[in-house]
Amino acid sequence: MTAIRVLGMVFTLVASIVVWPSLAVGQSVHSTIQRVQQRTVKVFGAGGIKRLHSYSTGFVVSSAGHVATVWSHVLDTEELTVVLADGRKIRAKVLGAEPQLDLAVLELDAEALELPAWDLEAESSDAGPGTRVLGFSNMFRVATGDEMVSVLHGVVAAKAPLATRSGAFETSYEGTAYIVDAVTNNPGAGGGVLTTRGGQLLGMIGKELRNAASNTWVNYAVPISELKQPIQQIIAGKYRARQRGADDKDAVPRFRPLEFGIVLVPDVLFRTPAFIDRVQPGSVAATAGLQPDDLVLFVNGDLVQSCRVLKRRLGRLDAGGTLKLTVRRGDKLVPVELPVPDKPLTPAPGQPKTKPSAGSK
Repeated sequence: MTAIRVLGMVFTLVASIVVWPSLAVGQSVHSTIQRVQQRTVKVFGAGGIKRLHSYSTGFVVSSAGHVATVWSHVLDTEELTVVLADGRKIRAKVLGAEPQLDLAVLELDAEALELPAWDLEAESSDAGPGTRVLGFSNMFRVATGDEMVSVLHGVVAAKAPLATRSGAFETSYEGTAYIVDAVTNNPGAGGGVLTTRGGQLLGMIGKELRNAASNTWVNYAVPISELKQPIQQIIAGKYRARQRGADDKDAVPRFRPLEFGIVLVPDVLFRTPAFIDRVQPGSVAATAGLQPDDLVLFVNGDLVQSCRVLKRRLGRLDAGGTLKLTVRRGDKLVPVELPVPDKPLTPAPGQPKTKPSAGSK
Protein backbone atom coordinates (compact mmCIF):
# COMPACT_ATOMS: atom_id res chain seq x y z
CA MET A 1 0.00 0.00 0.00
CA THR A 2 2.83 2.33 0.89
CA ALA A 3 4.53 1.71 -2.46
CA ILE A 4 1.27 2.41 -4.29
CA ARG A 5 0.83 5.68 -2.40
CA VAL A 6 4.40 6.71 -3.19
CA LEU A 7 3.89 5.92 -6.89
CA GLY A 8 0.62 7.88 -6.81
CA MET A 9 2.32 10.88 -5.27
CA VAL A 10 5.11 10.72 -7.86
CA PHE A 11 2.56 10.51 -10.72
CA THR A 12 0.62 13.47 -9.33
CA LEU A 13 3.80 15.52 -8.98
CA VAL A 14 4.96 14.72 -12.53
CA ALA A 15 1.50 15.41 -13.94
CA SER A 16 1.35 18.78 -12.22
CA ILE A 17 4.76 19.71 -13.60
CA VAL A 18 3.68 18.78 -17.14
CA VAL A 19 0.14 20.19 -17.08
CA TRP A 20 0.64 23.38 -15.08
CA PRO A 21 2.78 25.21 -17.68
CA SER A 22 0.27 24.42 -20.44
CA LEU A 23 -2.59 25.64 -18.28
CA ALA A 24 -0.68 28.81 -17.48
CA VAL A 25 0.07 29.42 -21.16
CA GLY A 26 -3.56 28.78 -22.07
CA GLN A 27 -4.76 31.24 -19.46
CA SER A 28 -2.21 33.80 -20.65
CA VAL A 29 -3.34 33.52 -24.29
CA HIS A 30 -6.99 33.74 -23.22
CA SER A 31 -6.19 36.90 -21.27
CA THR A 32 -4.41 38.33 -24.32
CA ILE A 33 -7.39 37.60 -26.56
CA GLN A 34 -9.80 39.33 -24.19
CA ARG A 35 -7.55 42.38 -23.85
CA VAL A 36 -6.97 42.80 -27.59
CA GLN A 37 -10.63 42.27 -28.49
CA GLN A 38 -11.58 45.19 -26.25
CA ARG A 39 -9.31 47.43 -28.33
CA THR A 40 -10.54 46.21 -31.72
CA VAL A 41 -13.55 47.80 -33.44
CA LYS A 42 -15.84 47.14 -36.39
CA VAL A 43 -15.97 49.76 -39.17
CA PHE A 44 -18.99 50.14 -41.48
CA GLY A 45 -19.23 52.50 -44.44
CA ALA A 46 -19.33 52.63 -48.25
CA GLY A 47 -19.63 49.57 -50.45
CA GLY A 48 -22.13 46.81 -50.98
CA ILE A 49 -22.01 47.05 -54.80
CA LYS A 50 -20.02 45.07 -57.36
CA ARG A 51 -18.51 42.80 -54.70
CA LEU A 52 -17.16 45.72 -52.68
CA HIS A 53 -17.83 44.83 -49.05
CA SER A 54 -18.97 47.70 -46.84
CA TYR A 55 -17.12 46.75 -43.66
CA SER A 56 -13.61 46.53 -42.27
CA THR A 57 -11.78 46.48 -38.94
CA GLY A 58 -9.87 49.00 -36.84
CA PHE A 59 -7.91 49.26 -33.60
CA VAL A 60 -8.10 51.98 -30.94
CA VAL A 61 -4.92 54.05 -30.72
CA SER A 62 -6.02 56.69 -28.21
CA SER A 63 -8.40 56.64 -25.28
CA ALA A 64 -9.94 59.87 -26.61
CA GLY A 65 -11.36 58.00 -29.61
CA HIS A 66 -8.87 57.64 -32.44
CA VAL A 67 -8.96 54.47 -34.52
CA ALA A 68 -6.35 53.22 -37.00
CA THR A 69 -7.67 51.22 -39.92
CA VAL A 70 -6.91 50.27 -43.50
CA TRP A 71 -7.28 52.91 -46.24
CA SER A 72 -10.04 51.59 -48.49
CA HIS A 73 -13.29 52.39 -50.28
CA VAL A 74 -15.19 51.66 -47.04
CA LEU A 75 -14.15 55.08 -45.73
CA ASP A 76 -15.56 57.02 -48.70
CA THR A 77 -18.84 58.03 -47.07
CA GLU A 78 -20.31 60.61 -44.73
CA GLU A 79 -22.15 57.79 -42.93
CA LEU A 80 -19.05 56.15 -41.47
CA THR A 81 -19.83 54.18 -38.31
CA VAL A 82 -17.55 52.50 -35.78
CA VAL A 83 -18.95 49.81 -33.48
CA LEU A 84 -17.02 49.41 -30.24
CA ALA A 85 -16.38 46.13 -28.45
CA ASP A 86 -19.29 46.83 -26.08
CA GLY A 87 -21.69 47.36 -29.00
CA ARG A 88 -21.86 51.16 -28.94
CA LYS A 89 -22.24 52.65 -32.44
CA ILE A 90 -20.45 55.96 -32.96
CA ARG A 91 -20.19 58.15 -36.04
CA ALA A 92 -16.66 58.74 -37.26
CA LYS A 93 -14.71 60.79 -39.78
CA VAL A 94 -11.36 60.33 -41.48
CA LEU A 95 -8.86 62.49 -39.62
CA GLY A 96 -5.95 61.72 -41.92
CA ALA A 97 -4.50 59.05 -44.18
CA GLU A 98 -1.35 57.75 -45.83
CA PRO A 99 -2.42 55.79 -48.93
CA GLN A 100 1.11 54.52 -49.58
CA LEU A 101 0.95 52.70 -46.24
CA ASP A 102 -2.71 51.72 -46.71
CA LEU A 103 -3.30 53.59 -43.43
CA ALA A 104 -6.12 55.84 -42.24
CA VAL A 105 -6.86 57.31 -38.82
CA LEU A 106 -10.47 57.91 -37.79
CA GLU A 107 -11.79 60.29 -35.16
CA LEU A 108 -14.91 59.23 -33.26
CA ASP A 109 -17.67 61.82 -32.84
CA ALA A 110 -18.14 61.47 -29.09
CA GLU A 111 -16.84 63.00 -25.87
CA ALA A 112 -15.38 61.53 -22.68
CA LEU A 113 -14.98 58.07 -24.18
CA GLU A 114 -11.94 56.85 -22.18
CA LEU A 115 -11.57 53.78 -24.38
CA PRO A 116 -9.11 50.96 -23.80
CA ALA A 117 -6.37 51.81 -26.31
CA TRP A 118 -2.99 50.63 -27.53
CA ASP A 119 0.11 52.35 -26.19
CA LEU A 120 2.07 52.36 -29.44
CA GLU A 121 5.37 53.00 -27.64
CA ALA A 122 5.13 50.49 -24.79
CA GLU A 123 3.00 47.74 -26.34
CA SER A 124 4.45 47.32 -29.83
CA SER A 125 7.11 44.83 -30.82
CA ASP A 126 8.92 43.11 -33.68
CA ALA A 127 8.92 39.43 -34.65
CA GLY A 128 10.83 37.05 -36.87
CA PRO A 129 10.00 33.84 -38.73
CA GLY A 130 8.59 31.15 -36.50
CA THR A 131 6.93 33.52 -34.04
CA ARG A 132 3.49 32.32 -33.00
CA VAL A 133 0.94 35.07 -33.49
CA LEU A 134 -2.74 35.96 -33.17
CA GLY A 135 -4.80 37.78 -35.80
CA PHE A 136 -7.85 39.82 -34.77
CA SER A 137 -10.43 41.09 -37.27
CA ASN A 138 -14.09 41.33 -38.22
CA MET A 139 -13.66 39.02 -41.20
CA PHE A 140 -16.83 38.18 -43.13
CA ARG A 141 -18.78 40.63 -40.92
CA VAL A 142 -19.23 38.01 -38.22
CA ALA A 143 -19.63 40.74 -35.58
CA THR A 144 -22.08 43.63 -36.00
CA GLY A 145 -22.85 44.63 -32.41
CA ASP A 146 -21.28 43.70 -29.08
CA GLU A 147 -19.96 40.39 -30.44
CA MET A 148 -16.19 40.08 -30.19
CA VAL A 149 -14.09 40.10 -33.36
CA SER A 150 -12.70 36.82 -34.66
CA VAL A 151 -9.29 35.44 -33.67
CA LEU A 152 -6.93 33.29 -35.75
CA HIS A 153 -3.81 31.49 -34.55
CA GLY A 154 -0.83 31.46 -36.89
CA VAL A 155 2.92 31.71 -37.35
CA VAL A 156 5.10 34.37 -38.98
CA ALA A 157 6.41 32.63 -42.09
CA ALA A 158 8.65 35.48 -43.21
CA LYS A 159 9.33 39.17 -42.95
CA ALA A 160 9.91 40.31 -46.50
CA PRO A 161 9.36 43.33 -48.77
CA LEU A 162 6.16 43.41 -50.78
CA ALA A 163 7.92 45.60 -53.35
CA THR A 164 9.20 42.48 -55.10
CA ARG A 165 5.59 41.52 -55.65
CA SER A 166 4.29 44.86 -56.92
CA GLY A 167 4.01 43.57 -60.47
CA ALA A 168 1.93 40.56 -59.47
CA PHE A 169 -0.12 41.88 -56.58
CA GLU A 170 -2.62 44.72 -56.33
CA THR A 171 -1.11 46.71 -53.48
CA SER A 172 -0.13 50.32 -52.83
CA TYR A 173 2.12 49.30 -49.91
CA GLU A 174 5.58 48.25 -51.07
CA GLY A 175 7.51 48.04 -47.80
CA THR A 176 8.45 45.15 -45.55
CA ALA A 177 5.54 43.03 -44.30
CA TYR A 178 4.90 40.06 -42.07
CA ILE A 179 3.88 37.09 -44.21
CA VAL A 180 1.63 34.94 -42.03
CA ASP A 181 0.99 31.21 -42.17
CA ALA A 182 -2.74 31.65 -41.48
CA VAL A 183 -5.70 32.88 -43.51
CA THR A 184 -5.78 36.34 -41.96
CA ASN A 185 -6.60 38.52 -44.98
CA ASN A 186 -10.31 37.88 -45.57
CA PRO A 187 -13.13 40.26 -46.58
CA GLY A 188 -13.46 42.80 -43.77
CA ALA A 189 -10.21 41.79 -42.08
CA GLY A 190 -8.24 44.80 -43.32
CA GLY A 191 -7.40 47.09 -40.41
CA GLY A 192 -7.30 44.29 -37.86
CA VAL A 193 -4.22 43.59 -35.78
CA LEU A 194 -1.50 40.98 -35.59
CA THR A 195 -0.11 40.39 -32.09
CA THR A 196 2.19 38.05 -30.25
CA ARG A 197 0.60 35.47 -27.97
CA GLY A 198 1.67 37.72 -25.12
CA GLY A 199 -0.31 40.65 -26.50
CA GLN A 200 2.41 42.81 -28.07
CA LEU A 201 1.22 44.67 -31.17
CA LEU A 202 3.10 43.57 -34.30
CA GLY A 203 1.19 45.08 -37.19
CA MET A 204 -2.01 45.91 -39.03
CA ILE A 205 -3.62 43.27 -41.22
CA GLY A 206 -3.64 44.43 -44.83
CA LYS A 207 -6.28 44.28 -47.53
CA GLU A 208 -6.98 41.16 -49.57
CA LEU A 209 -4.07 40.53 -51.89
CA ARG A 210 -3.99 38.02 -54.71
CA ASN A 211 -1.25 36.90 -57.06
CA ALA A 212 -2.65 37.54 -60.53
CA ALA A 213 -0.38 34.89 -62.07
CA SER A 214 -1.03 31.96 -59.71
CA ASN A 215 -4.43 33.10 -58.38
CA THR A 216 -3.22 32.48 -54.82
CA TRP A 217 -3.76 34.78 -51.85
CA VAL A 218 -1.06 36.22 -49.60
CA ASN A 219 -1.74 36.84 -45.92
CA TYR A 220 0.26 39.74 -44.55
CA ALA A 221 0.40 42.56 -42.02
CA VAL A 222 2.10 45.96 -42.22
CA PRO A 223 4.56 46.24 -39.28
CA ILE A 224 3.55 48.66 -36.57
CA SER A 225 7.04 50.15 -36.80
CA GLU A 226 6.01 51.52 -40.22
CA LEU A 227 2.70 52.88 -38.93
CA LYS A 228 3.52 54.17 -35.45
CA GLN A 229 4.93 57.58 -36.36
CA PRO A 230 2.32 58.43 -39.05
CA ILE A 231 -0.49 57.49 -36.64
CA GLN A 232 0.91 59.71 -33.89
CA GLN A 233 1.53 62.61 -36.26
CA ILE A 234 -1.94 62.39 -37.84
CA ILE A 235 -3.52 62.55 -34.37
CA ALA A 236 -1.32 65.54 -33.51
CA GLY A 237 -2.20 67.25 -36.80
CA LYS A 238 1.43 67.35 -37.93
CA TYR A 239 1.53 64.69 -40.62
CA ARG A 240 2.33 65.39 -44.26
CA ALA A 241 1.47 62.59 -46.68
CA ARG A 242 4.31 61.03 -48.64
CA GLN A 243 4.68 62.41 -52.15
CA ARG A 244 4.47 60.05 -55.08
CA GLY A 245 7.05 60.23 -57.85
CA ALA A 246 6.46 62.06 -61.09
CA ASP A 247 5.95 58.76 -62.91
CA ASP A 248 2.88 58.05 -60.79
CA LYS A 249 1.07 61.23 -61.79
CA ASP A 250 -1.74 60.86 -64.29
CA ALA A 251 -0.85 62.05 -67.77
CA VAL A 252 -3.35 64.01 -69.85
CA PRO A 253 -5.52 61.23 -71.32
CA ARG A 254 -5.72 60.75 -75.08
CA PHE A 255 -8.67 58.36 -74.79
CA ARG A 256 -11.30 57.77 -72.14
CA PRO A 257 -13.54 54.73 -71.47
CA LEU A 258 -16.59 56.52 -72.89
CA GLU A 259 -14.94 56.79 -76.32
CA PHE A 260 -15.13 53.01 -76.48
CA GLY A 261 -18.67 52.95 -75.09
CA ILE A 262 -17.57 51.75 -71.64
CA VAL A 263 -19.15 53.12 -68.47
CA LEU A 264 -17.24 52.00 -65.37
CA VAL A 265 -18.63 51.66 -61.84
CA PRO A 266 -18.17 54.77 -59.66
CA ASP A 267 -14.52 55.21 -58.73
CA VAL A 268 -15.26 55.38 -55.03
CA LEU A 269 -11.74 55.50 -53.69
CA PHE A 270 -8.08 54.62 -54.15
CA ARG A 271 -8.45 51.17 -55.76
CA THR A 272 -11.95 50.45 -57.09
CA PRO A 273 -11.99 47.24 -59.20
CA ALA A 274 -12.44 48.01 -62.91
CA PHE A 275 -15.96 46.62 -63.29
CA ILE A 276 -18.01 47.68 -66.32
CA ASP A 277 -21.30 49.17 -65.17
CA ARG A 278 -22.87 49.74 -68.62
CA VAL A 279 -22.02 49.32 -72.30
CA GLN A 280 -23.43 51.96 -74.63
CA PRO A 281 -25.54 50.49 -77.47
CA GLY A 282 -23.91 50.69 -80.89
CA SER A 283 -20.46 51.41 -79.45
CA VAL A 284 -17.25 49.55 -80.30
CA ALA A 285 -17.45 47.95 -76.85
CA ALA A 286 -20.92 46.59 -77.62
CA THR A 287 -19.76 45.34 -81.03
CA ALA A 288 -16.79 43.59 -79.40
CA GLY A 289 -19.12 41.83 -76.96
CA LEU A 290 -18.27 43.53 -73.67
CA GLN A 291 -21.02 43.20 -71.05
CA PRO A 292 -22.06 44.83 -67.77
CA ASP A 293 -20.34 43.25 -64.74
CA ASP A 294 -17.27 42.30 -66.80
CA LEU A 295 -14.13 42.92 -64.73
CA VAL A 296 -11.21 44.28 -66.76
CA LEU A 297 -8.03 42.47 -65.69
CA PHE A 298 -5.52 43.24 -68.44
CA VAL A 299 -5.00 45.98 -71.03
CA ASN A 300 -2.64 44.96 -73.84
CA GLY A 301 -1.09 42.40 -71.51
CA ASP A 302 -0.58 44.78 -68.57
CA LEU A 303 -2.32 44.13 -65.26
CA VAL A 304 -5.19 46.48 -64.41
CA GLN A 305 -5.47 47.05 -60.67
CA SER A 306 -8.33 49.54 -60.55
CA CYS A 307 -10.61 51.91 -62.46
CA ARG A 308 -7.92 54.55 -62.11
CA VAL A 309 -5.25 52.33 -63.65
CA LEU A 310 -7.59 51.37 -66.52
CA LYS A 311 -8.25 55.04 -67.30
CA ARG A 312 -4.52 55.74 -67.22
CA ARG A 313 -3.77 52.89 -69.62
CA LEU A 314 -6.48 54.00 -72.04
CA GLY A 315 -5.18 57.54 -71.82
CA ARG A 316 -1.77 56.42 -73.11
CA LEU A 317 -3.01 54.48 -76.15
CA ASP A 318 -1.81 55.38 -79.63
CA ALA A 319 -4.48 56.33 -82.15
CA GLY A 320 -5.52 53.84 -84.79
CA GLY A 321 -4.27 50.71 -83.07
CA THR A 322 -5.98 47.78 -81.39
CA LEU A 323 -7.00 47.63 -77.74
CA LYS A 324 -6.70 44.12 -76.34
CA LEU A 325 -8.59 43.49 -73.10
CA THR A 326 -8.89 40.44 -70.89
CA VAL A 327 -12.02 40.47 -68.74
CA ARG A 328 -13.35 38.14 -66.11
CA ARG A 329 -16.94 37.14 -66.82
CA GLY A 330 -18.24 34.89 -64.07
CA ASP A 331 -15.63 32.15 -63.74
CA LYS A 332 -14.18 32.63 -67.23
CA LEU A 333 -11.44 34.82 -68.70
CA VAL A 334 -12.60 36.37 -71.98
CA PRO A 335 -10.24 38.08 -74.47
CA VAL A 336 -11.74 41.07 -76.30
CA GLU A 337 -10.30 43.30 -79.04
CA LEU A 338 -11.50 46.82 -79.82
CA PRO A 339 -10.31 49.29 -82.46
CA VAL A 340 -8.73 52.46 -81.10
CA PRO A 341 -10.13 55.66 -82.68
CA ASP A 342 -7.97 57.33 -85.32
CA LYS A 343 -8.04 60.65 -83.54
CA PRO A 344 -7.30 61.03 -79.82
CA LEU A 345 -9.02 63.49 -77.53
CA THR A 346 -5.68 65.16 -76.85
CA PRO A 347 -2.40 64.79 -78.72
CA ALA A 348 0.52 62.82 -77.38
CA PRO A 349 3.05 64.80 -75.30
CA GLY A 350 5.16 66.95 -77.60
CA GLN A 351 2.65 66.79 -80.47
CA PRO A 352 0.90 69.98 -81.62
CA LYS A 353 -2.82 70.23 -81.16
CA THR A 354 -4.91 69.60 -84.26
CA LYS A 355 -6.34 72.86 -85.57
CA PRO A 356 -9.85 72.91 -87.03
CA SER A 357 -10.13 73.33 -90.79
CA ALA A 358 -11.10 76.69 -92.26
CA GLY A 359 -14.66 75.59 -92.92
CA SER A 360 -15.26 74.01 -89.56
CA LYS A 361 -17.47 75.56 -86.96
